[in-house]
Amino acid sequence: MTELPEPARLRGGDLAAVGLEGLRGRPLRAVLSALGIAIGVAAMVGLVGIGTVSRAGLMSEIEQLGTNLLTVSPGSALTGEASKLPATAEGMVTRIPGVTGVSAIGLVPDATARRTDKIPTTTTSGVAVQAARTNLVDALGGSVRDGRFLTSATSRYPVVVLGSISAERLGIAGPGAHVYIAGRWFLVTGILDPVKLAPEIDRSALVGWSYAAASLGFDGHATTLYERSTDETVQSVRSVLAATVNPEHPEEVQISRPSDALTAQAAAQRAFNALFFGLGAVALIAGGVGIANIMVISVLERRQEIGLRRSLGATRGQIRLQFLTESVTLSALGGAAGVLLGLIICLGYAAVRGLPLVLPAQAIAGGALAAVAIGALAGLYPARRAARLTPSEALATT
Repeated sequence: MTELPEPARLRGGDLAAVGLEGLRGRPLRAVLSALGIAIGVAAMVGLVGIGTVSRAGLMSEIEQLGTNLLTVSPGSALTGEASKLPATAEGMVTRIPGVTGVSAIGLVPDATARRTDKIPTTTTSGVAVQAARTNLVDALGGSVRDGRFLTSATSRYPVVVLGSISAERLGIAGPGAHVYIAGRWFLVTGILDPVKLAPEIDRSALVGWSYAAASLGFDGHATTLYERSTDETVQSVRSVLAATVNPEHPEEVQISRPSDALTAQAAAQRAFNALFFGLGAVALIAGGVGIANIMVISVLERRQEIGLRRSLGATRGQIRLQFLTESVTLSALGGAAGVLLGLIICLGYAAVRGLPLVLPAQAIAGGALAAVAIGALAGLYPARRAARLTPSEALATT
């Protein structure tokens, strides 16, 4: 009995050449098919990358501003009335071990800041008049955008420093202008940059503590204390802060940590990254369906090619590998283009916003692997369909 010759082995180079032949023969179709995968991977890498870059910038900002700032404000008494911080609160806080600095602001009642005396007193533009200590900017880690902050000399006179939002609402471009506060003109000596850890300062007109007490009816009670401590003692200071500020009624004191809000924002951005990853995955699946559709059409169009190769000795496994290679290559090329486009989006966003460039490694790896996996799954059915064709079926014409 004559033994049949063993089928020729298909080497890796030959397999790649045969698999890519279909793509070279139909370049426009290949580009359009890979475009779906590219869009999905680009969406995944780009969106997750933007979230990663934003979170890195926020964490860098938190590290720069510090997490050792605590704020103290009065709460409510048991009777429901608003309580006050004792006048001795600042001095008492400075005695707590680990405290490195204390500053305060106090709301000046019935005082409004207006651009001119022609504007009605009911029009406040959302600007609060606050008495401020001279070390406020240092305690908050803020900066003066233009001019100078209050000093021990200027805080005794009718001068004012405006927060960033206050200056914008009052139409003040820089120092030297005047604003009308509590029936008198105040000279603007400085405008602050935005204060991330104390947004209430951005909407305030800050006047000297001593001048407010002497001329504006300020009672000298702070409405907000800002306390800085060493990183190691933040929690221990927080545990005794309320009792130190108001020993008789510590329950009427509210303690907060401004950096917690920024940290929560960073955590929210991490959650959004998972959402963006899911959106990209949906787009990838849609691209995979497109590739599967194209591969099925390709099998139908290339029946004679399949029949000819089968009649020349190609095995079903080799036919299957040919179409799988074509599908995976098509998807991989789309994935590579999508990764490149996503990285360009991340780079552009980081450059425009001035944020540190942090590459979304998980999204890059996940997008590339998902593209290959989806390509393999998309080509599995067409490859099996092509492999099941007998030479006579494939060569038959309709």
